[in-house]
Amino acid sequence: MTTASSRPVAIVTGATSGIGLAIARDLATDHQVYAIGRSAEALAELQQIQHIEAVELDLLDNQALKNFTDRLSSVAVLVHSAAISERLSVEQATPEQWQKQFSINLFAPAELTRLALPLLRKEQGQVVFINSGSGTLALAGHAVYSATKFALNALAHALRTEESENGVRVATVSPGPTDTPMNRKSRERAGDFAAIDPLAYSTPESVAAAVRLVVDASEDTQIADVVVRPRRDSAKR
Repeated sequence: MTTASSRPVAIVTGATSGIGLAIARDLATDHQVYAIGRSAEALAELQQIQHIEAVELDLLDNQALKNFTDRLSSVAVLVHSAAISERLSVEQATPEQWQKQFSINLFAPAELTRLALPLLRKEQGQVVFINSGSGTLALAGHAVYSATKFALNALAHALRTEESENGVRVATVSPGPTDTPMNRKSRERAGDFAAIDPLAYSTPESVAAAVRLVVDASEDTQIADVVVRPRRDSAKR
């Protein structure tokens, strides 16, 4: 880890691609960003960006999470962007597949938030959960992923109430269809990503702009829930 910076500290998980990468790049303009991921190649590229410290970390390793937060003296912004999505119906999904998606999409952000709370309280900082349109509308074939995102909404809402007296602000940013590697891979498997209409998918940078709106909220308020949808929207996607 690098030496202390006078900039406020931001942590971004899932920072090596897609939405997380766009958020890390944007926050690095005025924060010291710890960009968490697992791809050594992608992390090496991130390390070249000024004010970004690339951190190779397994979010399912609770001891590694503790070791990481123990090294920090403050946290102003914690953005949970890491997630996985596998198209599975209730009939298809095994207990192991349920456990895998819940572990990454819910349990890991809950534990990292718990460990970072003393630092967030010290700075009266912000927690931002990157959710999904699937967090309020469960579609066929997305049973497991949607369940994790519904639960992530519950986590955010409870945390907001619990930490209100401590000055910690909590936001949920929920993108709709977005042109990310995860989304592209999932949709290619389903055969519906052959041709991309530029207005049918938001860009990761557009989602990062929504996170910036949350982070820059005035001191007297908090932006609790932001929904980001593509300009040419379809409620079925």
